[in-house]
Amino acid sequence: MHCVYFARHGETVWNVENKICGMTDSPLTEKGRAQAAQLGEAVKNSGIVLDEILYSPLSRAADTALAVAAATGLPARVEPRLREQCFGRFEGTSPRNSPEFTAAKMQFADRYTDGESMLQLAQRIYNLLDELKQDDKTYLLVAHNGIARVVESYFHNMTNAEYAAFGIKNCELRKFDFDA
Repeated sequence: MHCVYFARHGETVWNVENKICGMTDSPLTEKGRAQAAQLGEAVKNSGIVLDEILYSPLSRAADTALAVAAATGLPARVEPRLREQCFGRFEGTSPRNSPEFTAAKMQFADRYTDGESMLQLAQRIYNLLDELKQDDKTYLLVAHNGIARVVESYFHNMTNAEYAAFGIKNCELRKFDFDA
């Protein structure tokens, strides 16, 4: 069965500070680096057969992906479309679960003043997934919570509220079947 795997990056400084990261680069914490190493070992010992790791160019995802590559020996390369959504005026603000930001995530065409809309984000991720679906390789995508939300919506029906509220944990690994 043709599939793709997805993992979110390890914990970042701004995750701890409850700030909205978006395309702003926030480095991994010590815990985040340990999570990345543990993810690498988990993938290595899982029996999952992967061909390649594709990762976001932001350092938090790149560092996580490279830790998995080091543990598994898998080739890894940057995929620019996996970068996190640009949240414009919200980047660097906190808390991530503020009522204003939560409401803004329900407005799919809103660009957050100089940011990127959910529709623009979905287009680039859906285009990537459509390409990977045509490929016979099995990839591990290492990216961000916002990207996880779009990947989830590609494979599963979601309401707007479910989409806006969706999230995964740092270094959580998920499998998505193209043929399901």
